[in-house]
Amino acid sequence: DGVDEDKQTLECSKYSRDTAEELLKENFKNLQERVNTQFGANKSQANDLISKLKTGQQAWEKLRDADCAVEVFPSAAGSPAYNISMNDCIAHTSDERSEYLESVLQE
Repeated sequence: DGVDEDKQTLECSKYSRDTAEELLKENFKNLQERVNTQFGANKSQANDLISKLKTGQQAWEKLRDADCAVEVFPSAAGSPAYNISMNDCIAHTSDERSEYLESVLQE
C-alpha cells in the first residue's frame, strides 16, 4: 500500500547514477596515481599526461551529457520519465567510461 512506483524508480535511478559517478571519479583518481607512479621519474611528462587526461575527461562528460539528452528525447525535461531516463543513461555511460579508465596504463 502507498507504493509510488515512479518515485521508487526515480530513487533507484538516482542511486545508480550517483554510484556510477562516484566510481568514475575514483577510477579517474586511480588513473592519475598510475600516471604519477609510472612517470614519476619525469614529472613534466606525468603532468603533461594528466593535463591531457583532464581535458579528455571534461570533453567526454560534455559528450555524455549531449548523448544522453538525445537518448531521452522527446521526454519533457523535468518529468519523471525524463529524469529516470537521464539518470539511467548517465549511469550506464559512466560505467562504460569507468571500465575504460580502469584499463589505461595497466601493467
